[in-house]
Amino acid sequence: MNVILLGATGMVGQGVLRECLRDSRVRRVLTVGRQRTGVVDPKLTELVPRDLFDLTDVASELTGYDACFFCLGVSAAGLSEAAYGRLTYDLTLSIAPLLAARNPGVTSTYVSGQGTDRTERSRTMWARVKGATENALLKLPFKAVYLFQPGYIQPLDGIKSKTRLYRTIYTLVGPAFPVLKTLFPGAVTTTRAVGRAMIALALRQEVSKTLTNRDINAVAAAMAAG
Repeated sequence: MNVILLGATGMVGQGVLRECLRDSRVRRVLTVGRQRTGVVDPKLTELVPRDLFDLTDVASELTGYDACFFCLGVSAAGLSEAAYGRLTYDLTLSIAPLLAARNPGVTSTYVSGQGTDRTERSRTMWARVKGATENALLKLPFKAVYLFQPGYIQPLDGIKSKTRLYRTIYTLVGPAFPVLKTLFPGAVTTTRAVGRAMIALALRQEVSKTLTNRDINAVAAAMAAG
């Protein structure tokens, strides 16, 4: 399987990239983003376009892939709806149609968040924007669209969030995470599980579905069990 990964330098994207490079069933990974990851691996190719909102100039390099993983994301804190929408809805929908058109039969996985509202009527701004993005992706000619709506994600394997507040939270919660995982297995997940679940679903190519933390953990566990 060949994979396109967007948002590989973010916390979730780092975890997904790590699992893709470790999995022998993933033959090739292309990251597309504003900067390189700093990772060196024979399976990895990195593409840094001049304008992430317009990939026309590099379209020829986006063919021959079986799955695209959208891990792009920014915190909505301090952003207007217009600004957040541009970095969430507009950016995703400037890329997704091109990937779908150039890769017939490709599956897509999009990371939004717990509380995403596909009615697009929520009082919470980010939930409306994420919901609108999910709705738009479901209308594109992907073979299947997997919508990840995780709640708490614990970074593993030395991965860190770019957001200072989140880094503090993860540092504080980290020692207690095994207990939380035991007591509330459906409420928490990890960057490792998210990556493994994405790979497993792309390989299965089932019908489109929405996955919560509980679902993500179940798919990742089934993959580990063989």
